[in-house]
Amino acid sequence: MDSDTAFQVNYSALDRLIHRIAFSSPLVQLTAADIERTLFGSDYASVNPARPIFVTSLPRAGTTVILEALYCFPFLATHLYRDMPFVLSPVIWSRLTGRFQKGAELRERAHGDGVQVGYDSPEAFEEIYWRAFWPEKYASARIELWTAEDGKDDAKAFFVEHMKKIIALRRPGRERDGRYFSKNNGNMARLNLIGRMFPDAKILIPIRRPIDHAASLLRQHRNFIGMQKTDRFIGRYMADIGHYEFGSLHRPIAFPGLDGLISGRDPLTVDYWIAYWIAAFEHVLSRRDAVILVSYEDLCDNPRRVLSDICDRLNIADRDALGRAAALFKTPPRTQSAHEAILDSRLRDRAEELCKTLLAV
Repeated sequence: MDSDTAFQVNYSALDRLIHRIAFSSPLVQLTAADIERTLFGSDYASVNPARPIFVTSLPRAGTTVILEALYCFPFLATHLYRDMPFVLSPVIWSRLTGRFQKGAELRERAHGDGVQVGYDSPEAFEEIYWRAFWPEKYASARIELWTAEDGKDDAKAFFVEHMKKIIALRRPGRERDGRYFSKNNGNMARLNLIGRMFPDAKILIPIRRPIDHAASLLRQHRNFIGMQKTDRFIGRYMADIGHYEFGSLHRPIAFPGLDGLISGRDPLTVDYWIAYWIAAFEHVLSRRDAVILVSYEDLCDNPRRVLSDICDRLNIADRDALGRAAALFKTPPRTQSAHEAILDSRLRDRAEELCKTLLAV
């Protein structure tokens, strides 16, 4: 789960009521978007939503800090926490709440990992769109993969318009060179479709050392189980925005071979999460030519150099914000030796070999 949880645990009674109204049905969000088009469509009609960027990976791979780094560039536009709860109608919601917006005070997010976030921080809300148009993908204990044939004309048209709204709202005056980007871990399920929907899109996937990554996933899974027991609204909130990564709501993406890998493995063990890592990144490997892969450890150890390379690959020419973006990265902890001691050695070796293959130049 992402930084939004740090805020919603402090929701007032009125905040929770508005949230429940907004998420009572996908039709509420979609109807609000229709009203927005009628009232404010001219505000974003001239925006050119070309070359979108999609940042995705399994959670805990550095996607949040990459999101924050890219938002430093003045022509890249994404969701902010302020867009909640009417995420699919951000222009009208901004107009309605403009006089009452809360300050941008920073505080640590719910992960307990030291990351400070505020109402003006970029956020991962895009999954609300995917759930609204493809509810059938969420109908079982697994989130099903999207295929290249799963595209829907109305869904694409809505998304293109939504990109225009976000660019107009976040980067006014950049109608021609503004670019939409998002962080959405759920897009790991859509690698086949996104390129088909948006041929000029770029998909960036950070890869973290698998043992550290699996241990971090396990820690957050336990963390959110505890929080969801303390406050039932947390579970409601996470389900509404489509974040099923951790806790009692955990619903894995149905990567090929997943069931064989996780069969008999408890999500409260590191073996489960390393098995999930293998299933996810074997899927990525089969689509390697369609995505941009980057080592999370390299990015943290050499942020300016690696970010410069990412900018090249994402066709970001304006580098004025490079130094500010690079300063956000810190060396990730690598203290998972206890987990390595109890990890199935066959899983460990398979994951480490896969990681090397993915990052091989």
